[in-house]
Amino acid sequence: MSQPPTPPMTDVRADVWLWAARFFKTRSLAKQAIVGGRIDVNGAACKPAKTLRAGDRLKIGRGEERLEVEVVALSDRRGPASVAQALYVETEASRAAREVAREQHRLIGAGGPPKRPDKQARRELRRLRDLR
Repeated sequence: MSQPPTPPMTDVRADVWLWAARFFKTRSLAKQAIVGGRIDVNGAACKPAKTLRAGDRLKIGRGEERLEVEVVALSDRRGPASVAQALYVETEASRAAREVAREQHRLIGAGGPPKRPDKQARRELRRLRDLR
């Protein structure tokens, strides 16, 4: 027996779509992000069970990264990355802002906490202190 064709999806839960679109590794993490206020749908806060439709705009915050995407297609199943990327389109303003933030981060040199001076640097510091 063959399965009857399933009708195209008209809406899907926000936490399920974020998981299927690979913004978060688990549905639980997607739900936590929504409850934590890091996801806005059409300019307003949402709940995990909020239904998304094609054409909705989402603002997604992950750490320091901020994304603004438009929902193009709906899915409740997590598939390959190539399929997940077809579910949304990132806005040009969002893409430009991420590039600017990435460049600023690179210029600042935020490579982590400052390192302890090695033997050579400690000797140089002693020499500088002795000059006073």
